[in-house]
Amino acid sequence: MLKRLARPSAAPADGTPNFVAAAAAAARDSAPLPASNLYGLPTARAKEDDDALRKIFDNPGFWDDFQRASKKNPPTGIVGNRYLSSPEGFVDFVTITLQRCNAVVDKVASASCVEEYKGMVKELDRLSDLLCRVIDLADFVRGTHPNRQIQIAAHKAYAIMFQYMNQLNTTTVLNDQIKKAAATPEVWDSWSEQERVVANILIEDFARSAINLPEGMRQRFVDLSGEIAHVGTEFTERMGPETSHLRFDSKRMKGLEPNMARALTKWGETKIGTMNHEAQMALRYVEDAEIRREIYMAVRTANKPSISRLEGLLKSRAELAKLSGYETFAHMTLENKMAKSPEAVNQFLNALMADNKHKVNEELDELLELKRADAHLDNAPDRINAWDRYYYTSKLLSSMDTKIRTPDFLSAYFSVGTVMQGLSRLFDRLYGIRLVPRETQPGEVWEDGVRRLDVVSDTDGHIAVLYCDLFSRDGKTPNPAHFTLRCSREILPSEVEEMSQLTHSFSSPVEAATDGMAVAYNKGTNSYFQLPTIALICDFSRQQNRPTLLNFNDVRTLFHEMGHALHSFLGRTSLQNVSGTRCATDFAELPSVLMEHFASCPSVLGLFARHWETDAPLPMAALEKRLAIDIKTQPAETEAQILLAMLDQAYHSQTPLSPNFDSSKVYHDIYNANASIPEPAGTAWQGFFGHLFGYGATYYSYLFDRAIAGKIWSDVFQKPGKQGSVERSNGEKYKNEVLKWGGGRDGWKCIAGVLGDARLAEGGEEAMKEVGKWGVRDPGA
Repeated sequence: MLKRLARPSAAPADGTPNFVAAAAAAARDSAPLPASNLYGLPTARAKEDDDALRKIFDNPGFWDDFQRASKKNPPTGIVGNRYLSSPEGFVDFVTITLQRCNAVVDKVASASCVEEYKGMVKELDRLSDLLCRVIDLADFVRGTHPNRQIQIAAHKAYAIMFQYMNQLNTTTVLNDQIKKAAATPEVWDSWSEQERVVANILIEDFARSAINLPEGMRQRFVDLSGEIAHVGTEFTERMGPETSHLRFDSKRMKGLEPNMARALTKWGETKIGTMNHEAQMALRYVEDAEIRREIYMAVRTANKPSISRLEGLLKSRAELAKLSGYETFAHMTLENKMAKSPEAVNQFLNALMADNKHKVNEELDELLELKRADAHLDNAPDRINAWDRYYYTSKLLSSMDTKIRTPDFLSAYFSVGTVMQGLSRLFDRLYGIRLVPRETQPGEVWEDGVRRLDVVSDTDGHIAVLYCDLFSRDGKTPNPAHFTLRCSREILPSEVEEMSQLTHSFSSPVEAATDGMAVAYNKGTNSYFQLPTIALICDFSRQQNRPTLLNFNDVRTLFHEMGHALHSFLGRTSLQNVSGTRCATDFAELPSVLMEHFASCPSVLGLFARHWETDAPLPMAALEKRLAIDIKTQPAETEAQILLAMLDQAYHSQTPLSPNFDSSKVYHDIYNANASIPEPAGTAWQGFFGHLFGYGATYYSYLFDRAIAGKIWSDVFQKPGKQGSVERSNGEKYKNEVLKWGGGRDGWKCIAGVLGDARLAEGGEEAMKEVGKWGVRDPGA
């Protein structure tokens, strides 16, 4: 569909900032793969930027001084978009964009000769970019900006452009023209590999949007699509438990943390919210097995409306797939993924389950030994029940480390600024790019705590813009996320010419062509590129009188999200349809999961992890103790994810079309056949499985990419020894075989290239099975 089709302004040649010029000069004077100096920083400018990077996150006073001069500048728009300096600016943004879209549509529709067809992919990619410029940015702003008027304006802009996009997706002339262009040998032969990939993507997406169906069936497709979107949103936003609270005699709550127990107890009765943190704590620590059983059953049982909405969603998806000529929704969804088919997914999951089984059994043996030694022998001492697992796992971890229930003792070595500094140093070592602090202009960011970083390459200068919204505030989502606000794309000369008449507040046609957002000149192609613009959202609590300190899970989270951003930085393609993270769903998590391995690596941590007060280096023995805790629990977590992925595949088979479809029966069938610990009868956890909406038939992707990431980590970054994790040659190999392609190269070819294994290049069921055999390798193992 055309949404596939769905940055401060950096000056062109005469306005390059000093740090870019310095980086470019350093690149000219250095070898292709320069040896790292101090933390990989070859110039005095780079060292100054490195020092400032830590301070802008850890020292509010430094940040105020850093951007004081920019506060006197005239207001700019949100993330540099000149239209968005006020709520009313969204109207101008939409109006101008619609005019530009209609001009592209007319140009594509009127194409009639070979020369005009040769430019078809670039024109449709441009159309997609225009749509995404509004839809992606407006969607981000409406969910992130604290100003209610701006939220409303952004929502209206999103709705208008989304409706327009849906109209285009059912406009047959666009589909007819791209198919005609691709079928013309002279045109096809003139296209680059990237253009051919995008042409195939567009043709396949048009087909999946029912463009080839008769009018009545096409309308049914549109109606079903709208129903799926509505019911899916309802399912994720309104899911709830059958029982919201449980009450127990407080005398039976022995083991629960005393302060929590007191807070939950009134008149001798302890009230547990089944969807709240206290329920999870009770499952871990309450000694009374019957209490744990009641809580487990309540936590794992969704209410009937949630189940009904889920079953409605699954039935509509199954009907949609049939209407489109596919056997199942899974077949429809997986056709353009690396897996290609549900059969291949199941090959992978079964192989992974077999690899993981002995590890799970070893853990269960340890838990059973603890249970047999327990004084409560009336609690089925010869088996681990579902409500026993958390309790005895906590006992097992406590025997490993007495500090397991205390705050993360490593946090003093991980201030936000220190970790961001470490990421920049790592990227410089591996890829020759740095994160450079940049002052924000009035109106550019949505909250004072947001920091802007420019991404600078030692060979290509300014290559991306990153906005970091890392600190918590009222009303902000607690979920970490990476947002692509604008993709990389080559700007066509015709666009610049068209914009020469625009009278909005732009200083040049190039600036007008990109709405005032970041742009760079590429000498190699003698053209301008809009730079990828990324927002990274986390929810770290600010601390008084000291920098914000992160626990180790927070560090991993920041590395994970920065992995997505790295893909956007380096996947700078000329067509936005395949830029950065615009790749197959089951390939998109690879860069982020691989970054979690870097977060656990002593060689990487040695670049930056130091105590915020004493500057003492991180004690690696403490790190190893912390990692051992995660490794101990990983097999059970992996099994849980495999079971959910299997359930996802079962739900997106033909099963929902049966008049007797019962999602609870399918759920229990999957768990009873595959789980190491049976799920007790009567639960209905599937009503809480929110990822079924956004990741329908692709929930296996995270496990799949974890297996691939572990293999790349061991065979590329660790094969020459632990120092390989910061070796430039390894980073270059990974960048050239994986990151730089975005979605413009088949994921199997990327994996085959970086691993040097030609057997994987064509993918298929055997390749999926091979990846399953690799198993999931834990970061830090």
